[in-house]
Amino acid sequence: MNISTTHVAGDLVGLSQRLRSGEMDLLRYLHDLEDVFEAFELKVQAFLPEDGRFIRLRREAERLLSAYPQASARPALFGVPVGVKDIFHVDGFPTQGGSKLPEDRLFGPQAASVSRLKAHGALVLGKTVTTEFAYFAPGPTRNPHHLDHTPGGSSSGSAAAVAAGMVPLALGTQTIGSIIRPAAFCGVIGFKPSRERIARDGVIPLAPSLDHVGFFTTDASGAELAASLLLEDWSGPDITSLKRPVLGIPEGPYLGHVTHKGRDHFEKACRRLEEAGYALKRVSAMADFEEVYQRHILILAAEAAQVHAAWYEEFSDRYHPKTAELVVRGKSVSPEALSHALEGCRVLREETISLMDEHELDLWITPAAPGPAPLGLENTGDPVMNLPWTHAGLPALNIPSGTTSDGLPLGAQFVGRWAKDETLLAFGKMLERDLKSSGKGDT
Repeated sequence: MNISTTHVAGDLVGLSQRLRSGEMDLLRYLHDLEDVFEAFELKVQAFLPEDGRFIRLRREAERLLSAYPQASARPALFGVPVGVKDIFHVDGFPTQGGSKLPEDRLFGPQAASVSRLKAHGALVLGKTVTTEFAYFAPGPTRNPHHLDHTPGGSSSGSAAAVAAGMVPLALGTQTIGSIIRPAAFCGVIGFKPSRERIARDGVIPLAPSLDHVGFFTTDASGAELAASLLLEDWSGPDITSLKRPVLGIPEGPYLGHVTHKGRDHFEKACRRLEEAGYALKRVSAMADFEEVYQRHILILAAEAAQVHAAWYEEFSDRYHPKTAELVVRGKSVSPEALSHALEGCRVLREETISLMDEHELDLWITPAAPGPAPLGLENTGDPVMNLPWTHAGLPALNIPSGTTSDGLPLGAQFVGRWAKDETLLAFGKMLERDLKSSGKGDT
């Protein structure tokens, strides 16, 4: 079963402009949005339940209209509904983190990223479903393109909410592949910035040295708008022309994790880009990928054990077995082993950038996931294609690149230079246009 993903008012940029200018009446928009929500949410289950959701939203909208009667003074996201992954604290909402722990034990001040969105006029449509504490224990969310398939994890609800047309922007996090993978599975834009470009304050951590705050949007222009409001020290793109970026394909053991179907689609996407005038270079990279993988998993377990030490001691019986195993495993990691693994993050980043310099690359291009979304809801899919870029802290962007013959989305992952998020997003608009030229049903 496939859900129509037509948005009430299109993309983030277009919707924000209509609401801000008054071309679209905010209260009328919320009325139409309620119809969309009621039609799709019961099937997709992207949001946590909330009594009186649209009564609250209309009340908040009326306050916005009262505060900003003049269109010219309205903030950039005036009245735009957003989804917020349920590991972000939001004033007025409980935070469960997809867990069975008491909400009063997880309480905290509102996330800095949420405060920024609200300051720009956004309305929180609701908390979106997350896997338990952003690890692998899945929630009920379904893939809007095929309800029997996973939307990915851990930012499952945020990706599905955007894909189903309920919000044009949703916050998520990535510790291994929890933005780029679900974005690819759900056929939307997913953006993971350079580490710390979006503040993590007010977000329940999984592994603080690896966690990244990012988001999902309907298109690349929307991603650039959202980034300009959320990223620290946003400066605009540092490119002087609209030249096509030189793309590097990281050949080696890393790409060996792609399925046959995923690799076939990826090669076709690369050929389409070459036909559109892009230069693609195959570069030997990450010969030590298995060591990178093991380092990342070690850091994740060790830091998750530290984060959950007190909670797990008191509530171990309420943890999902997958999360419990992670916490228990992490307790055995020595401080020396953790310190060595953390140093590897810096080394990988420097090695990767050095290869980009040597081969004059602007971006890396890879599959966003090993293949399309797996069947079933118990397995959220393998984040292996996203792991090294998270490990290095580099900015990554998923751009939908086509579908399988039965309509499951596939995506291409583009990775930029450290702290050059603005450039990656500027190139992303160009790449999105050229990847859309074909690619439907080609796998």
